[in-house]
Amino acid sequence: MSTEKFLLIGAGGHSMVVLDALQLRGAKADICILDESPDRIGSNVLGLVVQPFDRSEKLAGKLFHVAIGHNDSRAGVLGALRAAGGRPATIIHPAATIARSASLGEGSFVAACAVIAPVAVVGEGVIVNHGAVVDHECEVGNHCHVAPGATLGGNVRIGSRVFIGAGANILPGVTIGDAATIGAGAVVRTDVPPGTTFVGVPARQIR
Repeated sequence: MSTEKFLLIGAGGHSMVVLDALQLRGAKADICILDESPDRIGSNVLGLVVQPFDRSEKLAGKLFHVAIGHNDSRAGVLGALRAAGGRPATIIHPAATIARSASLGEGSFVAACAVIAPVAVVGEGVIVNHGAVVDHECEVGNHCHVAPGATLGGNVRIGSRVFIGAGANILPGVTIGDAATIGAGAVVRTDVPPGTTFVGVPARQIR
């Protein structure tokens, strides 16, 4: 019996995390790991040899996941592969906790020990990394990255392509605009405008 092919795009550090989650879940698909970088082609990621990636290839319903940490890059590849007929897969590590009333968009990834609480809404192509918390009634836009150990308090609103650094804390009710960056360890107490960078305790804008 043939096994469905699963395309894992990206061969950097994040791809190891995603591939490990797939393997722990006992994925039955034939997993192919692909990358556009000539330096990575032929290298080994957790036992798989990296093959060349051509985003113009017609995918005709094939399952794929974009394992790229950079938000804009991940969004671009996901959009191109969906347009080529691919089906974005959502991957959840078996040690993550997802509330039954939460929702998770296509192509997103939830790492080990992450928590997505009741009535939280997470968009497509989002990374909720190791030990991160998306608390009750939060809304996380498409193609965001909530880095390891970051915490979103209840009712936090995050736009698209936002990066929340490792160990940052976003206090309840705060809104963060599109494409904003929150530095590692920051404590955000007030709303953050789109496209800005906030760092520190309490967080302040640096650009």
